[in-house]
Amino acid sequence: MLRQRNFRRLFLADCVSQLGNQVTLVALPLVAILVLDAGVLQVGLLTAATTAPFAVFGLPAGAWVDRLPLRPLLVTADVLRGALLLSLPVAYWAGHLTLAHLFAVSLGTGVATVFFDIAYQSYLPALLPRQQLPAGNTVLEMVHSTMQLAGPGVGGWLVAAASAPAALVVDAVSFLGSALFLGRIPSTRRPPVHDRQRLRTEIRVGLQFVLTHPLLRLIVLRSVLANLAFAAVVAVQALYLVRVSGLSPFQYGLALAAGGLGGLLGGALFPRLATRLGSGRILVLAPVVCSPAAFLLLVARPDWRVALVALGLLIEAVGVVLYNIAQVSFRQAVTPPGLLGRMNASVRSLVWGAMPLGGLLGGLLGSAFGVGNALVVALSAQVLSTVPLLVSSRTRRLRDLPSTPEGGVVVRQ
Repeated sequence: MLRQRNFRRLFLADCVSQLGNQVTLVALPLVAILVLDAGVLQVGLLTAATTAPFAVFGLPAGAWVDRLPLRPLLVTADVLRGALLLSLPVAYWAGHLTLAHLFAVSLGTGVATVFFDIAYQSYLPALLPRQQLPAGNTVLEMVHSTMQLAGPGVGGWLVAAASAPAALVVDAVSFLGSALFLGRIPSTRRPPVHDRQRLRTEIRVGLQFVLTHPLLRLIVLRSVLANLAFAAVVAVQALYLVRVSGLSPFQYGLALAAGGLGGLLGGALFPRLATRLGSGRILVLAPVVCSPAAFLLLVARPDWRVALVALGLLIEAVGVVLYNIAQVSFRQAVTPPGLLGRMNASVRSLVWGAMPLGGLLGGLLGSAFGVGNALVVALSAQVLSTVPLLVSSRTRRLRDLPSTPEGGVVVRQ
C-alpha cells in the first residue's frame, strides 16, 4: 500500500495528525489544571466541549461533505485546527490565556474534527479501488493503534520536559504537517451531484440509506449496542481495577497499554484472516471470539493476575480493530460516492450518540448494585451486542466485501 504515492501521503498525514491528537488529550486538560487552576466541573465541561460538536454538527456536516471537494476540505480543517491550537501557547506566553479561550479552542477544533473525520473516511475510496479498501483501512487502523499506544507517553514527556502549553505547539505543528501532506495529493474529481436539495432533505436521504440498507442497518445496530456497553464498561472499569482490585496506577496504565498492542496485532492479522476466512466473516467472528476475553478484568489483583487483565484487554482490542477494519471497508464499498459523507455522518452520529448514554448507565448501575456487578452486566452486554449479526442469515452468508456500490453482496455458494 505504501508504494502508492497518494496513499503514502494520506498515511503520513494520518501519522502526524493522530500523534498530535493523542498529545492534545494529555496537554489540553493539563493546561486547564496547571495553568488556569480549573476545577473538576470545568475540566469535565472542557472534555464535553471537544466531543459535543459530533452530536450537534454530525448530520449537517455529512451533507456538506458530499457537496464540497474533499481534499481542500481536509486541508482547511487541518489548518484551522493547527491555528486554533497554536493560539493557546501564544496567548499563554503573552499573559492573556483564559478558560474562555480554552473552551473556544476546544469547540472550534471539535467542529473542524467533525468535518475532517467524515471527509477522511469518504476520501479513501477516491484514492483506492474498492478491492484495496480493506488493505488501506488496515494500515490506517494500525496507525491509530500505534499512536494510541505511544501518543499519551509522548504527551506526558513533553509536558514534563517543557510545559503543557509548549506541548500544544507540537500538536499545532502536527496538524499543519498533515495539511502539507494532504495538499500534495493531486485533486480527484468527484461525480457531480445533480439532485442537490435542501440540507434537511439531504440529511434525511443519508439516514434513510443507512437505515434501509439491510446489512448497513445490522452493522450500525451492532455498533450502537457495542458502544453503549463499552461506555458502561469504561465508566466503572477504573474504579473496579484501582479501588476494588487494588491495582496501582502504574499497573493500571500497563494493562491499558496492552490495548494499543492488541490494536497493532489486529491490524497485522487482518490481511491474512481476510484471505483465509473472508473479510465479511470477520464482521461476525472477530467480536464473537474476542469480546469474551474482557471478562478477565474480573480476576484483577495487584500480583501476577495483572498479566491476565492485560491479556484480556489485548485480545479484546484485536477483535475491535478487526471488526472496525471490516465494517468501515464494507460501508465504503456499498455506498455510492455521492452519499459517502452523509453515510459516514449518519453512522458516526448514531454510534457515538450511544456513548454518553452508556456512560450514564454504567454510573447508575455502579451506584445501585456495586461496581463489580455493574462491570459484569456491562461486559455481558458487550458480548451480546453481536447477536443481531449472528441471527441474520445475510451476515452468516457474507464472505467477502461487495465489489460494487449498489449494495449487493458476495455470498458463499
